[in-house]
Amino acid sequence: MKQTIDGILVVEGKSDVAYLSNYFDCEFVTTNGSDVPESTIEYLKSLKEKGQNIIVLTDPDFPGKKIRDVLDENIPGLKHCFVEKSHSIKNGKVGVAECDIDEIKRAISSTFENKKTTKEYITTSDLYALGLSGQENSNILRNKLAKKLNIGYVNSKTLLKRLNTLEIDRTKVEALLNE
Repeated sequence: MKQTIDGILVVEGKSDVAYLSNYFDCEFVTTNGSDVPESTIEYLKSLKEKGQNIIVLTDPDFPGKKIRDVLDENIPGLKHCFVEKSHSIKNGKVGVAECDIDEIKRAISSTFENKKTTKEYITTSDLYALGLSGQENSNILRNKLAKKLNIGYVNSKTLLKRLNTLEIDRTKVEALLNE
C-alpha cells in the first residue's frame, strides 16, 4: 500500500518519479536537473502561496545541493529531507532513484524548513571548540552529527546554518556528539 504524502514532492527527474510513485501517493514535481526552469519555480511558488506543503528530496550530491539552494532562494518556507549517500548508490550511480525505500521513508519522516533566523543558537567559535570545524577529524564529526539530525551532508558553513535554523544550541550539540 502506498504512503500518502500531504504535499508536493520535488525531485530531480523522471526516474525518481517512476521509482517513488511505486511507494508514495502525492504530486511530484521534477526540476529536470540542476538548471531549474523558471516555469518550475513559478509553479512551486504558486502552490506555496496556496498553502501547499512542498518537500524537496534531491540526490545527495553537488547538483542536488545546488537545486535546493536555487529553490530556497526563490521560494521561502520549503521543507527539506535528506537521504544518506551511503544508501543511495547502485551500479555506480548516486541518487534518489538508486536509494533503498526505507531510507527514503526515514528521510521524508524527518523534514525541516530552512527558516531565516536572526538569533544565533550556535556560533562558528562553538563549532571550532566542539571539533566540528578547523580540525583533522572535523568532517567525520560533522557527518556523525548530521546523520543523527537527518540534515544531509554538511560542510562547516552549512552545518552552522542548519543548526541555527533548527534552533539547536551548543549544549544540545555536545549531548548529541557524546551519545
